[in-house]
Amino acid sequence: MARYDYNLVAVGAGAAGLVSSYIASAVKARVALIEKNLMGGDCLNYGCVPSKSLISSAKLVHQLNQHDRFGLKEIQYQVDFPLVMDRIQEIIEAITPHDSVERYTSLGVECIEGSAKLVSPHELEVNGSLLSTKNIVIATGASPAIPPIPGLEDSAYSTSDSIWELRELPKQLLVIGGGPIGCELAQAFRRLGSQVTILTRDPKVLPKEDRDLAELVLKNFESEGIQMQTEVQVDRIEKKNSEQQVYFRKDGVEQHIKADHILLATGRKPGTSGLGLEEVGVELNPDGTVKVDPFLRSSIPNIYACGDVAGPFQFTHVAGHQAWYATVNALFSPFKKFAVDYRVVPWCTFTDPELARVGLSEEDALAQNIAYEKTTFDLSGLDRAIAERNNYGMIKVLTKPGKDQILGAAICGPHAGDLLSEFVLAMKHGIGLNKILGTIHAYPTYADANKLTAGVWRKNHAPDWVFGLLQRFHRWRRNA
Repeated sequence: MARYDYNLVAVGAGAAGLVSSYIASAVKARVALIEKNLMGGDCLNYGCVPSKSLISSAKLVHQLNQHDRFGLKEIQYQVDFPLVMDRIQEIIEAITPHDSVERYTSLGVECIEGSAKLVSPHELEVNGSLLSTKNIVIATGASPAIPPIPGLEDSAYSTSDSIWELRELPKQLLVIGGGPIGCELAQAFRRLGSQVTILTRDPKVLPKEDRDLAELVLKNFESEGIQMQTEVQVDRIEKKNSEQQVYFRKDGVEQHIKADHILLATGRKPGTSGLGLEEVGVELNPDGTVKVDPFLRSSIPNIYACGDVAGPFQFTHVAGHQAWYATVNALFSPFKKFAVDYRVVPWCTFTDPELARVGLSEEDALAQNIAYEKTTFDLSGLDRAIAERNNYGMIKVLTKPGKDQILGAAICGPHAGDLLSEFVLAMKHGIGLNKILGTIHAYPTYADANKLTAGVWRKNHAPDWVFGLLQRFHRWRRNA
């Protein structure tokens, strides 16, 4: 086309679309942001914000249940579940201005409410109008995948998107799916008073996490009364009055469990339907995500994709990371372009204790035949954690044999997601454990655990002959 209305149009106002439009406006491009539902996308409205708000309420209940461990007596409280859920909406409303139309309009972004459909590589139809643009960024995220379980449609169930509509605490909650979303919500509802069972078809709950550390979380789940069944196939659901009988098969034997509410946490599907992508020639991967190259270009060179709709990770922080690359490449290619960097991608599962990880796990290293050394520090020995009755968990760091170069780090424990940041920074910029050991960490903090872990590595790598020499040196000094 000889002339375009915009330099860039971003479709979807979740993390990826917001960052993309923000960057484009910051470099003075003319940009439009199209959203058919709510500004802020899944993270603000259905994901990160509401789930962490629920978890914080549930954690307080858990601490009140353990009041005697903190020297408190005769504590009385009552969980008001509708009030808990209303509080979540209040928190969403408090954060909403950060992602609002008003804010992005003030930044120079033209915000358009409506459904977008591509009619050509440079044109989108929105609300009956045609917009032309030099580049398009697809940032339409993902939504919960609904498994084809017979009887599900007649059952009382929620997904991670719709669970926030509940105003009555389920007495018996069945969670189908044992990944991060299912586990975070399962523990929160258990602490608020529901009886909770997790069913998963995987051999393990939290299958993508470091096994040693995931087992620490699962032991805590068991101690809190969460039931878990692995390697099961859910066959059907039969509704009886206000309850559901969920029939599943394990080791070839059919069993059933009663639940008055079901939470589906069986993965997410990319939001590509209805956009006209395939009609204009945009290729999709077998899993439904947009097929992109290292520069986040689709099979149509001026159409980019980032966030959950592109994969391979489904994290808000990765969506924002990808959005920078997609936007800069869209606006400045062919003069300058950057391949997206996935070398150091952290993530955290917000169970209690938290699970956080970056780089290689032991399972990854063994599968890829990568040699490594392992250093661990037990958080039962951390002073701050002991002071707060929170001394449970472990830090595990993998390094190159004989060297302090970090290949991966995994943490199970309080504030694991925050503690991980130091290892993420170290890996990103080539800093080894010796530099962490030589850095002053405030005492008493949880971050001191990172330095203590580095100290364990240093002690394990101190040559024995040096200590023998030092012993002779000090004997000589005493007698000199």
